[in-house]
Amino acid sequence: MKAIQLSVGSSPLASKFWSTLLLCLSLASCVGAPPAQENSNWTRQRDQLRQLHSWRLSGRVNIRYDNESHTPRIRWAQQKLEYQIRLWGTFNAGNTLIVGRPGYVTMQQNGDVLTAASPEDLILQQLGYELPVSFLEYWIKGMPAPNTPADLTFNELNQLTKLSQFGWSVSYTDPRQYGAISLPRRVELTRPQNDIRLRFIGLNWDLDASVNNARSNPIN
Repeated sequence: MKAIQLSVGSSPLASKFWSTLLLCLSLASCVGAPPAQENSNWTRQRDQLRQLHSWRLSGRVNIRYDNESHTPRIRWAQQKLEYQIRLWGTFNAGNTLIVGRPGYVTMQQNGDVLTAASPEDLILQQLGYELPVSFLEYWIKGMPAPNTPADLTFNELNQLTKLSQFGWSVSYTDPRQYGAISLPRRVELTRPQNDIRLRFIGLNWDLDASVNNARSNPIN
């Protein structure tokens, strides 16, 4: 699997900021999401999302953390249990490399190499507190993470518009159809306890069959 080069700032605050962002975007292994607040449209959507193991998205993400706010571009490719994420357009000095799969995460930044069994471990090592970063793989698609209770809110069309899980609030707007499946164009995650907000905007998804059915080819 290829690592991704990423330009970041060289200041301690910028390094901490980008470390937090990258780790918040790191993923753990996939398992099915639990049923909750069933309705026929949601059941159909949930079952489709359970089968969506490989995809690409692009857009922007506005990050607010520690009184800092930036809006880099994002490209995220998920291929079954492996992933790679690229962000650019805010800082223009330095390099960050991140590679992830279940049980192993490596990040190289400004000559330093960090490794851990999970992105949560890296967050704890670097920032001293825990974040449920492995949930994001599910939340970005519009579904709750497994094995943890979640409160779901639907609109009059029985579309999921908000979920609350593990102290986080995730809101969805502007859903778009990709064939038979609906995916969000805008996702906002907030947790006042840590003053962290991730707002994904202008998301475009690629569910091409060659992506979704890939087995062993690396993500480009």
